[in-house]
Amino acid sequence: MPSHTLNTPTTEFERKDRCANLPHRPRVLLGKMGLDGHDRGVKVIARALRDSGVHVIYSGLWQTPRSLAISARDEDCDVICASMMSNSHLVLGPKLVDELRKLGRPDLPVYMGGILPQEDLPKLAEAGVAKCFTTGTGLEDIVRAVAEATKLRQQVVAHATPAAQLARDISLIHDNQPIRPTAKRRRPRRVVGVTGSPGAGKSTLVAQMVSEFARRAKAGEGGFQGRCAVIAFDPMSPITSGALLGDRLRVDFNNLDEAVYYRSLSISGEDYHALPEIIELIGGAFEGTDTVDTLFVETVGAGQNETRIRKFVDTTAVVLTPGMGDAVQMDKAGLLEIANVFVANKADHPGEHELIRDLRDIAGRRAIVETIATKGQGVPELLATLMGA
Repeated sequence: MPSHTLNTPTTEFERKDRCANLPHRPRVLLGKMGLDGHDRGVKVIARALRDSGVHVIYSGLWQTPRSLAISARDEDCDVICASMMSNSHLVLGPKLVDELRKLGRPDLPVYMGGILPQEDLPKLAEAGVAKCFTTGTGLEDIVRAVAEATKLRQQVVAHATPAAQLARDISLIHDNQPIRPTAKRRRPRRVVGVTGSPGAGKSTLVAQMVSEFARRAKAGEGGFQGRCAVIAFDPMSPITSGALLGDRLRVDFNNLDEAVYYRSLSISGEDYHALPEIIELIGGAFEGTDTVDTLFVETVGAGQNETRIRKFVDTTAVVLTPGMGDAVQMDKAGLLEIANVFVANKADHPGEHELIRDLRDIAGRRAIVETIATKGQGVPELLATLMGA
C-alpha cells in the first residue's frame, strides 16, 4: 500500500471507531511481496487501520504471492492489501489472485498500492486486482476502501478447501455466530498453552517450534506427524475495538507453506469464550496425513493474575526472561503456579543464572528449559519436552 506522507506524524490521524456499523470487524492482511525491504509506510497504514477499528494482520516483508494467499485464507480476511515497491507488480499481482483461487478463496479481493504507474492500472484490473492505490492516497481513503470490502459472512464458503472453511468456522464461532451443522469436531491429542509476560519472546518461540515440528514431521521422525496448528491471541483496543495482529510475521510461511495452520484472534482481557470450540474445530477439520494432533495456543502478554489459559490446554509453558524479579516476587506470581514447563528465554541476556537459580527454588519436578528463540537455541529441547509433557 502507499506510504502516505511519512513526514506527517501519525498522531494527526484521529483514533475513533469507523467500523461500528459493519457486519463484523474488518480483517485485513497487510503484506509486502517481492524484494522490497522497507515497511515503515505499511506500519503507518496498519496503525491507522487499527485506530479505525480494523483487525490488521501484518505478515511482514519479502512475502511471496502464495505465502500471502495462505495467510489471507487461514485468517479469513475480508481483503488483502499488498504493498509493491519493487517494480514487479505486473507479475506478482496476477500470481496472488491465482494463488487465492487455488487455495479456495477466489472471492477474496486484492488491493495493491505503492509505486504503480498509471498505464499499468488497467492491466492489473484485468488480471483480477480489485483496487489500486497510487502514491499519495490518504489514510482515510484506505480505511473506507477496507470498510467497503467487508461483507456479511456466509456459513459456507464457496469453492472452499478444508482450511478455508475452517477459517470461516473460527470467525463465526469467535463472533458468537452459528456455524454450519456439519462441521466436524475433534480435540487434538496435544494442546499446549504458551504464556508469559509481554516481550518475553512467545511469538518467536512458537514460530521456531512449529518450524521444528514441520521439519521433523517431514522427515518422518517418531511422534511428529501431520500438521501442527497455532491459535495466537492479541489484545483488542478498548477505545476503537481495533487490533494489530502481528504474531504470524515471525513464521516463515515462504518455506512452511501449508505445514502449519495459523490463526490470529483478538480478545479483551482473558476472554477465551470460544476457545474450546475452536480447538475442536481445528482438530476435526483435516483428515489423513493433514490431521492436527498438536495445537499451540499463544496468549496475550500475561500478568501475574492472568491464568485462565490453563483451563483450556493440556500443558502450559510459561515463558520468562532475565530480570523479571527476585525469588520472592517470583514465588508470589500466580502465573508461575500454572506452569507445567518453565522456559527461560533470552538466555544470552544478563541475569540468566539468577533466573535459573530462582526457578529451581520453585519448580520442584517441573522442567526448566533455557532458550534463545531468535537463534533457535534450545528450541528442539523445548519442543521435545512439551511433546512428552
